[in-house]
Amino acid sequence: MKSILLTLCCLLLSGRAAASDLSIVVLKAERRLEVFRGPEKIHTFRIGLGGAPVGDKERSGDKKTPEGRFYVCVKNPQSQFYLSLGISYPDTAAAQRGLREGLITRPQHDAIVAAQQQKTTPPWDTALGGEIFIHGHGSAKDWTLGCMALDNPEMKTLFDLIEVGTVVEIRP
Repeated sequence: MKSILLTLCCLLLSGRAAASDLSIVVLKAERRLEVFRGPEKIHTFRIGLGGAPVGDKERSGDKKTPEGRFYVCVKNPQSQFYLSLGISYPDTAAAQRGLREGLITRPQHDAIVAAQQQKTTPPWDTALGGEIFIHGHGSAKDWTLGCMALDNPEMKTLFDLIEVGTVVEIRP
């Protein structure tokens, strides 16, 4: 018991706290991604966005970065964009809007909602769009199809720090 407590204390002191202690906030208008451990900001990175950076994502191909509260649903160490963290878009709100507007079917809606409830990867092949990532290959301009792009050294830092399940809040 004593050794378990000692190990836990060492992990906490070394900065390797649980992923639930970490969160990401993206400020689109400021082209900034911030990483928090609890209330403390521990990193700030410059980002590039999609080619149409203003406004919330509405559908596939609109080049907008979604806004809302998501989670990291996948880590890809072999991304074509250096490294990448997949974001859980579309979320339940997007699914409800998509169903109401006739962009997706009831089964697609239900699959998105189920993925959100289970904290898994939602369907990325609907008219709402998907495959939204935080990835590398440069933050100098808005060039992605709706993703958030960092410079590679910063992406490596973020990738090593963040685990699947980490909350990602994307603000206008």
